Amino acid sequence: MTNFIEELRWRGMIHDVMPGAEEHLNESMRAAYVGFDPTADSLHIGNLVPIMLLAHYQRAGHKPIALVGGATGMIGDPSGKSSERNLLDEKTLRHNQEAIKKQLAHFLDFESNANNAAELVNNYDWMKAFSFLEFIRDVGKHITVNYMMAKDSVKNRISSESSDGMSFTEFTYQLVQGYDFLHLYKANNCTIQMGGSDQWGNITTGTELIRRIGGGKGFAITCPLITKSDGSKFGKSEGGNVWLDANRTSPYKFYQYWLNSSDIDAEKYIKIFTFLTEEEIANLIKEHQEAPHLRLLQKRLAQEITTMVHSANDFENAQKASTILFSKSFKHDIQTLDEATFLDVFEGVPQAELPKADLADGIDMIAALAAQTNFLASNSEARRALKENAVSVNKEKIQEDYKITAADLINDKYVVLNKGKKNTYILKIQ
Repeated sequence: MTNFIEELRWRGMIHDVMPGAEEHLNESMRAAYVGFDPTADSLHIGNLVPIMLLAHYQRAGHKPIALVGGATGMIGDPSGKSSERNLLDEKTLRHNQEAIKKQLAHFLDFESNANNAAELVNNYDWMKAFSFLEFIRDVGKHITVNYMMAKDSVKNRISSESSDGMSFTEFTYQLVQGYDFLHLYKANNCTIQMGGSDQWGNITTGTELIRRIGGGKGFAITCPLITKSDGSKFGKSEGGNVWLDANRTSPYKFYQYWLNSSDIDAEKYIKIFTFLTEEEIANLIKEHQEAPHLRLLQKRLAQEITTMVHSANDFENAQKASTILFSKSFKHDIQTLDEATFLDVFEGVPQAELPKADLADGIDMIAALAAQTNFLASNSEARRALKENAVSVNKEKIQEDYKITAADLINDKYVVLNKGKKNTYILKIQ
């Protein structure tokens, strides 16, 4: 076993630690849990910090438990929210649970025979048989309304001008999450709950229930909420959340998100989102500071996290796609990309479609640039660009008499046209 708290400290992953937690961890192997919201069939990079908490926990020799909130997902956590969320049915929640477990398996060992093998639990399994009367009798009477009202998540919602207030359903959320901790304390000997700093109120309600009902001691450990140096929200791109599921956020876009981090953020992220050692990271930061234009930190960060969430092959493809526009062997390299990655690289680039039959006699460049596509305003503009040697097909300069044939097709479907350095067009032939 290694010192888990010490590891988190140098990585900047500690916000609050309940007194006694570090000593408790150093005594023997302990079980700790983190809860995940199952309202989608994929986690996103906002979930990566608690995932990394569990991964470091297991690496330190302790037992991680990932709790999928099937029951709490039916209520909706008010922490940090300004409005109530949509509630899901059991079938959807079960599907989401399985998808989430597959993603967590990239970070946690569920299959090992070791004592500290990871476990996945769903709080719906122990909450579904609980009647309302039983819950308010056996759990609710132990926590006062005054105690619940004092929590920031409750106070912020009630006092917020943009909020319609808080439903009784959401008000009870902290009791249900608190009961999860009590249940896992009794059933799994779980003595620690971890999460983001916004979860402190919910977690400490659990430690209160363990003290008052279980007659024991539970501990809370929270990590800071990640922010970006420019003030924009971490984990969001122009298209919304950056998901861990390749079907929602492609490996290329995922890689690009990390590659585009600022120097300040990359220095912080590489400690939080990789398993590189303190010495390795210190050396990387030093090298980066000596030649920041090479973006060594961003490249290594993107490599580590893309490989971990997706695969080494996905990382290599994403890296190749990122440099392909400047490749000296563009036509060859672009052929190695699958269609989805090709479309990612050229996202937002104007496209026009032409029938495949046109390839039989070759498509002349005036048609490709203006007459049939309207990429350029007129045939005369297309002619002028061709005479000025400003047009290229798949990054190779061509003359006015050039005809596009099947040999030019990328993925049997696409042709990349350029007028000068800044104007790119995609011809889709099918």
